[in-house]
Amino acid sequence: MKEINVTVIGSGSTYCPELVDGFIQRQDSLKLKRLVLMDIDDRKRNIVGDLCARMIKKAGLDTEVVLSDCLDSALERADFVVTQIRVGKLPARYLDESIPVKYDLIGQETTGIGGMFKALRTIPVMAEICKKIEEICPDAWLINFTNPSGIITDFVLNNTKVKCMGLCNVPIDMLDDIKENVGGDADITYLGLNHLSWVTSVKKDGVELMDKLFTEGFAPKVMANIVDDGFDLDCLRACGGWPSSYLQYFYNRDAKLKHLKEDKKTRARTCMEIEEQLLKMYKDEELCVKPALLDKRGGHKYSLAACSLIDSIANDKKEVHVVNILNKGTLPFMADDDVVEISAVIGADGAVPVKIEPHWNRHIISLMTSIKAYEKYTIEAALTGNDIAAYNAMMVHPLIGDYARSRSCYEEMKDAHREFLPEFIKEK
Repeated sequence: MKEINVTVIGSGSTYCPELVDGFIQRQDSLKLKRLVLMDIDDRKRNIVGDLCARMIKKAGLDTEVVLSDCLDSALERADFVVTQIRVGKLPARYLDESIPVKYDLIGQETTGIGGMFKALRTIPVMAEICKKIEEICPDAWLINFTNPSGIITDFVLNNTKVKCMGLCNVPIDMLDDIKENVGGDADITYLGLNHLSWVTSVKKDGVELMDKLFTEGFAPKVMANIVDDGFDLDCLRACGGWPSSYLQYFYNRDAKLKHLKEDKKTRARTCMEIEEQLLKMYKDEELCVKPALLDKRGGHKYSLAACSLIDSIANDKKEVHVVNILNKGTLPFMADDDVVEISAVIGADGAVPVKIEPHWNRHIISLMTSIKAYEKYTIEAALTGNDIAAYNAMMVHPLIGDYARSRSCYEEMKDAHREFLPEFIKEK
């Protein structure tokens, strides 16, 4: 049994008990020797951390649990570092969602101009975290859950020496839904970028089932945090696969904007309410398990994705997982240094991409290359404070586009987030 030390940065997240539950479920193959829960928010770190400690004690794990607000000490002896930070917390997410709507733009935390600002705030902080990992625990694996996960992972892998994989619960949800319908031995092709991905092939005994499943009206479930407007059958046939839930923002753009304008409260407000309910529950010293309410927070199967990936690395299991990693020729239409979301064989040495047969079309190629250009411009803007790079990011993104409108929105959002954008906000 492999012994591991795990450090969670952003442990005040109410998702954290989900992660701990995952380690408890895998205690036969992973010995969690030390768990360090690091967060700069004292209140949330202590409430969430105390519940995590109670869960571990109840499960009978011989694990040292350390709560810390110091990044340097938290990284000491770490074998795995899990990042799940939210710079500016949920109030910043509220701004990402609410300001764009005033300009008839999609307000969403991982895509469009809202997602861009989340990345602009987050990349400088991740740069500091990675610098510390390089100094203190250079052999540790960074498992990144911080959104927008694809952009953040692209930054890490192309700008630091840290060993990193980006992770999301969207792929595991999609694949499990399909396997539940056609059988666990189905051969499924999944490809794309984080929150911009498709299942392009489902085979059983060598027979392609996509057309049959299209005709039968099957579709993977939509994520709980997204209003389901559905996908037209001709839309699915045109794009060449089942899109992940977040592509509803692209294919059902007007409907999504209408929802955002008409909803009485943003998703951020809902998350704030759920979070406070959860924190109140977590304070109960009799509570020793993750509560069912946690599923409404949007992180379904988060622990399964994270802990099974860590298990596969630690124990060199050579299991297949969908991860965000460097393309390295896997998709011929993407650059080698583009981070893509694909299946890979995971072992002690990292990820080896699974060869993908060409089940894509120009539609997928066009969207992936456009959004990757947006991601690269966003990374450049975050690192330099360059407005021109940010303008380019907005102009190539299909959900932003219009220069005059997006420029006005950009200026308002830049001012609203000025506390977290030191590269952009220069004192006169």
